[in-house]
Amino acid sequence: MWWGVAAALLANVLYSGGFVLEKRALAALPEVTIRRPVRLLRLVVGSPLWIGGSLALAAGFAAQLVVYRTLPIAAAQGIFVSGLVLLVLLSSLLLGEETSGRERYALGAILLALLMMVLSLRDGGAGADTVGHQAPYPLILLVCVPSLAAGVWLYGRAERTARHRHRLPTTGVEYGVAVGLLYGVSSLAIKGVSSRLTADGIGGSVVGLLGSPYPYLLLFTGVFGLVMSQAALQRCRASLIVPVCTTVSCLFTAVLGTLSFGEALPDEPLRLALRVAGTVLAVAVLLAMPKHDPAPQPPPPTAAKELTRP
Repeated sequence: MWWGVAAALLANVLYSGGFVLEKRALAALPEVTIRRPVRLLRLVVGSPLWIGGSLALAAGFAAQLVVYRTLPIAAAQGIFVSGLVLLVLLSSLLLGEETSGRERYALGAILLALLMMVLSLRDGGAGADTVGHQAPYPLILLVCVPSLAAGVWLYGRAERTARHRHRLPTTGVEYGVAVGLLYGVSSLAIKGVSSRLTADGIGGSVVGLLGSPYPYLLLFTGVFGLVMSQAALQRCRASLIVPVCTTVSCLFTAVLGTLSFGEALPDEPLRLALRVAGTVLAVAVLLAMPKHDPAPQPPPPTAAKELTRP
């Protein structure tokens, strides 16, 4: 089980580093939009820095396969959320992004949630955590298809709002929620893929995967998630949009994944309280995030006169 914890922490490093590299690459590119996906893909694929970030994210997905085979879904998501702390630190050091006081309090809550999740784990003996490996395909589709539709719709609404004049500068919360829903579905699909990696050999695993909805869900979320996340990352602070996306994805996966794969919560009152409290704190992180960046302050009158003087 502790191998799963180590794999989750490694995934955090890979995800945080990947998002920061992609954000730096996007800052040097012309404006991208989901209305021109082919142009978007052509621009990002031509950036070596972006390629490095995408490879780091791909390695993070591979680490998730190990995590989901060794840790309960809810506990894994609590550890994944802790990666937000590293993401914000890297965004500050490498991207020059500043965090507000409310966002720093949210990071403190994330660290506390991580501690609660780790303390709620138990490996071996009576009452040890069980890891689910099977979920009914109709239930997976019932959970995932409406979530994908909601994510695409919400992203479209955020795009329409962003084009309005005289709007407040958006932090990207709506973008983060929309992409988070897609990544939540992707996490359930990765969990399903990990469950299909059996001892039947490569041939048996491939046949089992192709007969399941998981590779097709991964294909959809991979294509749409790539296009949507890149446009959102270019417009908004990585130190806010990625935490919102991660929180939504982790909460979605922890709640619906636990139910879908039939994983039981801890039966000991203290461990159960720690697991539930960690999940509640993840929700608090999302609610604590400000919805708008502060509006730019007008220059003082003396500065304005200097700017208008010939």
